[in-house]
Amino acid sequence: MKFGIFMAPFHRVGENPTLCFERDLQLIEWLDQLGYEEAFIGEHHSSGWEIISSPEIFMAVAATRTRHIMLGSGVVSIPYHHPFHVANRFALLDHLTRGRVMLGCGPGALAADAHMQGIDSTTQRKRMVEGVSAILRLFNEQGKISIDGSYFKLVDAHLQVKPFQQPHMPVFVASTISPSGMVAAGQLGCGVLSVASYAPGGLDDLMKRWAMAEESAAEHGKTVDRKNWRMVFPIHLAETREEAMNDIRDGANSWIREYFIDTLGTRVQFEEYPNQPIEEMNIDRMNGRGGIIVGTPDDAIARIKELQQATGGFGGILGLAHEWTTREKTMRSCELFARYVAPQFQGQVAEGIKYSNDWARENRDLMFGKAVAGILTAVQDYAQHKAEKGEPVPEITLQPATRIRP
Repeated sequence: MKFGIFMAPFHRVGENPTLCFERDLQLIEWLDQLGYEEAFIGEHHSSGWEIISSPEIFMAVAATRTRHIMLGSGVVSIPYHHPFHVANRFALLDHLTRGRVMLGCGPGALAADAHMQGIDSTTQRKRMVEGVSAILRLFNEQGKISIDGSYFKLVDAHLQVKPFQQPHMPVFVASTISPSGMVAAGQLGCGVLSVASYAPGGLDDLMKRWAMAEESAAEHGKTVDRKNWRMVFPIHLAETREEAMNDIRDGANSWIREYFIDTLGTRVQFEEYPNQPIEEMNIDRMNGRGGIIVGTPDDAIARIKELQQATGGFGGILGLAHEWTTREKTMRSCELFARYVAPQFQGQVAEGIKYSNDWARENRDLMFGKAVAGILTAVQDYAQHKAEKGEPVPEITLQPATRIRP
């Protein structure tokens, strides 16, 4: 299983954007050092919270400051761009990073973004499928690609430089609450970014949702693989559950109210919570419904195992980047996850270190006896050496309080 981050990003209105970008870059640097494998970066153009307008530019800078982590768009809003340019930009970036690029695609999440560009919101999902189909053709075919599309044209098109990864970098499609994302992923034969796993309804019928992707893939002569399915959750860990929740409660509640309710007006996302007035919706109730992972590393391990059971299996978890608490606590949470949670799902503990520890515990009496015998032999050898030289043999004290005189 792979672990990473999904960075919209979310920054409260009124902050210095230059410093926000720098914090985002530093977070990805930290994740790279901790061994996280993926970071997906969003594209947004309005509403004041998600302020990265070009994931490709951000990814290019992040690539110069990291060594290992894969960098993906989370996501490029395909209807906003000519597919020819998306294909060229990502092929170039794939070479510049020596194959550390992933292409995440979506129809565009914010209605205001589409409105400013004069795009009819009812056409966005169809345009996304149409655009990604063209991008995949440009990646895979040698040339003479002509498409008279609904919002773009290609005439004898080709890419001068194909992607560094062969046949191309991993391609993902965003999926939210509606079935359209899963259906599109199957139609295109792409991976899936379940970006609304934490929202009300986001965890419902997960097996059925994946079945939609498989059914769609079969209808279009494609295949989908669960290893290319990513689940997105807000995650915050601490030494105790109480500490973890206290860390993020105020910041998360402000995020719910100021972003989802006051800015976007997406009340429907929270009205599914029964007998709960929308104005009183808070992070404690979301956590109770399993929409977020807040607690100890052991809690996170248990929750991921539950998700594996509920979904039938998936390929990775992406922590939703947030600034619900202090920078220090956020960094500490990432470290706790990398140290104690991720290894449980990557075979780094169960297959080696834990076996060695269990074996040593089972044989500790025998091993201790051997260690003592070794020490005694060394003392005797030393005493013999001194005696052969005609020198007095000193009394040797072994801790704790064990005196040995040869």
